[in-house]
Amino acid sequence: MSASSSSQALEYLEGLPLSTHKKLYEQPSTVLAVFRCMLPHLAKSIVMAMLYMPSSFPTADLDAWFKTSARKEKEHATFTLDRLHIVTPQRQDDGSLSYTMNPGFQRSLRQALEGSGTHRSFGVPATREESGSNRMTTEQLDEYSRSQWEGILYYLVSGAAGLSKDAIDRAEVGPGTKKLLHAGDLVRTVHGSPRITKDGFSFVLQETNAQVWSLLIVYLKMVNDLGMSETEVLAFLFMLGSLELGQDYSTSTLSATQLQMLDDLSAMGLVYRSSKNAQTFYPTRLATSLTSDSGSAMSASSNDIAQANQGNAGPSASANKGFIIIETNYRLYAYTNSLIQIAILSLFTKLQHRFPNLVSGKLTKESVHKAVQSGITSAQIISYLTTYAHPQMQKTVSYIPPTVTDQIRLWEYEGERVETTAGYLMREFGSDAEYRDVLNYASALGVLVWQNDANRCFFVSQVEQISAYLRKKKENRDVARTR
Repeated sequence: MSASSSSQALEYLEGLPLSTHKKLYEQPSTVLAVFRCMLPHLAKSIVMAMLYMPSSFPTADLDAWFKTSARKEKEHATFTLDRLHIVTPQRQDDGSLSYTMNPGFQRSLRQALEGSGTHRSFGVPATREESGSNRMTTEQLDEYSRSQWEGILYYLVSGAAGLSKDAIDRAEVGPGTKKLLHAGDLVRTVHGSPRITKDGFSFVLQETNAQVWSLLIVYLKMVNDLGMSETEVLAFLFMLGSLELGQDYSTSTLSATQLQMLDDLSAMGLVYRSSKNAQTFYPTRLATSLTSDSGSAMSASSNDIAQANQGNAGPSASANKGFIIIETNYRLYAYTNSLIQIAILSLFTKLQHRFPNLVSGKLTKESVHKAVQSGITSAQIISYLTTYAHPQMQKTVSYIPPTVTDQIRLWEYEGERVETTAGYLMREFGSDAEYRDVLNYASALGVLVWQNDANRCFFVSQVEQISAYLRKKKENRDVARTR
């Protein structure tokens, strides 16, 4: 599980109440996943030290384990354990402070490590009768999950790439998945077509595992609206992460919520079912890597975009992932035949030629402005170009020519300049009543641009009618005085 994906899942788990944590910790598969993937290494050491303790752990004893210089690391570990309600501090009768482990977490972790208990938390393999003769191979499952996930990515970028409505409709994305993408503000509908947002572009730059968790967290936030149990959904997701790739599992032990989840997760490519009424399901690599450290769920040869990271890519980026060459004259050459990659490039590049394994184009002021107006930042564009720089480009210290990166930033700044509006500032009113009266008149005329009630001043685009209104009011006051 990557750092970005684990941090997303951890942040969500930390926000859950104690009652939800207690229910989750009844499942050994959930506890094992949290222990393996959500906890800092120091927190894991504390948990293992307390796992078989017959009593609470005095804070004085715990402090003795750490150097004085490691106080910050210790506080971070104990804070995480406390937020997850795994280990909490409690005041003893003698006034001393001790750490106590959640009994449910302790029991479930023991069962997971020992293989004890009668639970079915790690799935029930299908019987021969349930499996039938048409078993799926690992290669078939990989192809299925890749097809489903790339369909989601293609749907995200297709609208902004200017593809036709028919081409967008051909992206195999179910209505439930589209609803998730809109709920997560990854895409918005503009003039009947999907348009990727700033968050959506950040999404496609993440690795696959982080993308999956991002979408699943949106799914978790919608479970109450779907009439599903949040605890059961979370427990099932953690269980999927512990299953074996290529093994089919029985649906006979699943709850109604989990059976409903199978349809939703199948649309995302996390599980495979031969039919809606099938008695078995297969977890795909997208699911089995949810709580693993294996990184990407897809192979490097698939031409997907899953391996891009939002941060600046350094020497650790795999050279065989790079396919973009960009020159100091802003011309760009991309050695790819992936429709997704081409669609992403078209978000900020003016593409000009396409060959069987090559597309060429140019970064222009107009193309970058178009991307910025869609919510894509210059930092994201530069990050993408850096992450996918061709091996020849990676031989230099800065993968992308500095003139190109500077110009991309300048083009973005041009669209963010302060806009001036000609007009007049109205101030120094004699009373609040007079200020409100003139302000309402300006607003009724439609010339009010800005107002500051605290300082009793406002800005208008035209002043002629307001001046006439003030003169008329002054004349009326003078007439009233002479009477």
